[in-house]
Amino acid sequence: MSELPVRPDDLRALAALFEPGTAADPYPAYARWRAERPVARPRERLYVLSRFADCEGVLADPAFGRAGDGEARPVPGRPGARLAVGVNARSMLRLNPPDHTRLRRLVSRAFTPARVRDLAPRVEALTAELLAAARATDGRFDVITGLAQPLPVAVISELLGLPQAMRPRLVSWSDALARALDPPFLVAEEERERQRGARDDFAAYLRDLVPSRRRSPGGDLISALIGVHDAGGPLTEDELIGLCMLLLIAGHETTRSLIGAAVLALLRNPAELAVLTADPSLVGQAVEETLRYDPPVQMLSRFALRPTEVSGVTVAGGSFVMMLVGAANRDEALGPDPERFSVRREARRHLAFGHGIHFCLGAPLARLEAGIALRQLLPQLPRLRIAEEPVRRPNIVLRGLEHLWLERR
Repeated sequence: MSELPVRPDDLRALAALFEPGTAADPYPAYARWRAERPVARPRERLYVLSRFADCEGVLADPAFGRAGDGEARPVPGRPGARLAVGVNARSMLRLNPPDHTRLRRLVSRAFTPARVRDLAPRVEALTAELLAAARATDGRFDVITGLAQPLPVAVISELLGLPQAMRPRLVSWSDALARALDPPFLVAEEERERQRGARDDFAAYLRDLVPSRRRSPGGDLISALIGVHDAGGPLTEDELIGLCMLLLIAGHETTRSLIGAAVLALLRNPAELAVLTADPSLVGQAVEETLRYDPPVQMLSRFALRPTEVSGVTVAGGSFVMMLVGAANRDEALGPDPERFSVRREARRHLAFGHGIHFCLGAPLARLEAGIALRQLLPQLPRLRIAEEPVRRPNIVLRGLEHLWLERR
């Protein structure tokens, strides 16, 4: 193993990735990272990876995990400063085994392939309702606010047993908390205040909900988790709250971005849209290709629990490893012409849902929702065009569109 020197140029290049001009299309910069600095060390205790094999290896390696309840990230330019991140201290996102294993087991039954298949008729009905409302407009349609956002919000809200009237507030809280996953040095103090407020308001809402759901339990996931808690099962109330917050964000934000990215990629690649229109059985492959080509989650991070190595480079224990998922998914080692969007590509090998023990529990549901949305929208797409330049959200880690206005040709 070799010790990789700290390179200030790498820190400047990393900062450039987050600039608005680059964030709009980071993929050319990602290609340069893979070619010029596949394993980088821009500062002490921080390594950046951009090749698929290296990222996949770290995600599967038990030498890497989470820093635990006290996880905090160093703030560049402020020596000694650390900023706590995450949705909740007892969130699965921030735990290692055995706590992570315990919590994951409690919710995994809600997302088995069989349970997700049972949701298909409801997802079909919700999608049809949303598209019918869109057809009733004056010819312009924002595919994000009209379909990509309300569909997964409705599905996850119904799974959790949350009332329809709460959905606008849930979206607002989710938007704020999703931004909390971004590198802290990119987030202004007022934005961090908004994040803290959203976290506290959402947690307070859930805590107030618990007594009524305890008195009148239903068939929803929150009632099931309360039952586990009250029966003396392995679940604290803080963990219950953290799980609900995580499920809302993970169940909404990524699917919203996936649907928007798929529609945008198809409209920008009319030959691929024609292929898909001629053979709708390729919808599943189109969803996977979107996950590879423009993944909703652009970065993942892990904490070195002990000294180890990555690609022959020594990684000191206590270091953070940032993995550029958007770069890794377009690694030339995965197949030819990775910068091209192709619905015929067999694109199952990607890191859009992570890898290893933290692989996204909701992946089957996200695939179902995106596939149904795309299948129902597909007959209309050849008659639609992009009405104005798409508006991207300011998020870095959870990349996606704020608006994608379409109009009839």
